[in-house]
Amino acid sequence: MKLLKISCVQNIAVGVLAFGLSACALQPKNFNYATPDQPNDPVGYQEKPGWATQGFAVAAANPLATDAGYQILLAGGSAIDAAIAVQMVLTLVEPQSSGIGGGAFVLHHDGKKVEAYDGRETAPSAATDKLFLDTQGKPLPFIDGVVSGLSVGVPGTLTVLEMAHKEHGKLPWATLIQPVIQLAEEGFKLSPRLHSALLAENYLINDLVAASYFYDAQGKPYPIGHILKNPELAAVMRDIAKRGSQALKDGPVAEALVKKVRQHPTRPGSMTMQDLANYKAKKRDPLCFDHLVQTTGKTYQLCGFPPPSSGTLAIGQMLGILNNTAAGTMQLEQGLPSADWLHFYTEAARLAFADRGQFVADPDFVQPPGGDWRTLWNTQYLKQRSSLIGAKSMKVAQPGNPAGTKTAFAPMQAQEEHGTSHISVIDKFGNAVAMTTTIEAVFGSRNMVNSGQGRHGGFLLNNELTDFSYAPADAKGMPIANRVEGGKRPRSSMSPTLVFEKDTGKLKMTGGSPGGAVIIHYTGKLLVGTLQWGLNTQQAINLPNFSSLNGPTILEERRFPESTIKALQAKGHEVRETPLISGLQAVEVTPTGFFGGADPRREGVVMGPRP
Repeated sequence: MKLLKISCVQNIAVGVLAFGLSACALQPKNFNYATPDQPNDPVGYQEKPGWATQGFAVAAANPLATDAGYQILLAGGSAIDAAIAVQMVLTLVEPQSSGIGGGAFVLHHDGKKVEAYDGRETAPSAATDKLFLDTQGKPLPFIDGVVSGLSVGVPGTLTVLEMAHKEHGKLPWATLIQPVIQLAEEGFKLSPRLHSALLAENYLINDLVAASYFYDAQGKPYPIGHILKNPELAAVMRDIAKRGSQALKDGPVAEALVKKVRQHPTRPGSMTMQDLANYKAKKRDPLCFDHLVQTTGKTYQLCGFPPPSSGTLAIGQMLGILNNTAAGTMQLEQGLPSADWLHFYTEAARLAFADRGQFVADPDFVQPPGGDWRTLWNTQYLKQRSSLIGAKSMKVAQPGNPAGTKTAFAPMQAQEEHGTSHISVIDKFGNAVAMTTTIEAVFGSRNMVNSGQGRHGGFLLNNELTDFSYAPADAKGMPIANRVEGGKRPRSSMSPTLVFEKDTGKLKMTGGSPGGAVIIHYTGKLLVGTLQWGLNTQQAINLPNFSSLNGPTILEERRFPESTIKALQAKGHEVRETPLISGLQAVEVTPTGFFGGADPRREGVVMGPRP
């Protein structure tokens, strides 16, 4: 990796800058992004050691993105500054997962308080609950809704990052965009993971802009290591550096975005320039709950996102239910979760996901049970829910009644969820960020925006509106809480999480994951692994994955012994083995600094000054 170039009137070593002792590094003219070496790591499960750092740490899903955040932190930037630089580079190098055409949840701690910044996409104002119905009033096939103009929500990533930067940024906004501009112009090596995603993709090549960028003249994805340049994205990013989020709200790129949606060849959407102009990011009160670890007697405070995210609510329910069962004191057996523990966990998951499908939606459109989302965490309610867990699997749980009142909504049926990326940062000033960001499915809606100026490349648009229920009501006509409505934010599973020691209030960890609805379980695994089983972040991330979305028990393929599978089946579980490609990133505070973990199933790394 090349060294960061620094020009300053003072002669200060880079090693000193790592600990933030130079005010000169705060000046944008003194930041010169140095393109790092770009190794090609193979696709598949690759063991990672975990990384000990001092001063600061940044974890992201691609080495180039992590390095951009590292260089920003080295230059005196804040955790938010680093997260912005990381996200911009992810737009370029991990376009299948997140980017400026999508949305994000940003959880921030400044050493005193936790703040939740909501950059979730919204439905266009003209959208109705019939958005995903065919001419006979039946829900479209899921993929038909995805690959269309109907699925594109009004992007929120730039707006929410701009909001957070105004409150917590240290370096100028334009400085943070410098790495992606340079990488987009110079080009980056197409990674094995992006190449494999292109090989598995059936729809992206039908978009002319995307086809000319990702594929060769024979219609085949460019090979691993191919230098991919994106001058169109570089031009867009230059405008973003000057105008911030306004660059996607008016002007030629915004016009191209709306045209792309409204002129989709098969299923056009209704988005307008006014929808882009009207988009607002929101600050919401974070959801925090206390969690007693029965094996240690220690209590932690876990903070995450409120609705429209369902993640923290479900995690809080599952952990609370488990503490009412024998699972609360169970340890790993031969380094793995036991069949007995997995039984309790997946039963708790069924109960939490039943409530999720019944109650959770955009809080600006739907009231929580009893007027407070925390009724879902009520101690007596969770005891009552845990009493439903028996020796045999319930297979499919029914929603509960946490507030003791009749609900006005019908349960939402399960739908596919995909995609996303996660960023965790702790800076030298004591700030921490947990940010989960998405365009939803792999390559989003398969719509790539180009301004039409003759430049090559562009950026992908989300298909976030497919996180709404395709069916607006049940068979009896009762409405579903998470149905499509104009201006509404679709329910999410994103679970950015900050963990604190309850007795001292000190930050312990920042973490989260991509993975659609299974994000909730990936993050739950991280929390149980570190807090209950005493693992470091990397060890917890390395554990095999497991989940239930209120149906079959899903295990990561070839990671559990046959005896575990048979024991679960004996308890009545329908067990399915699938890849379960998580993308956990986490950084924990240690007595000497930080220790970060990155998922061995993806290409992420953790960076910071070495001890």
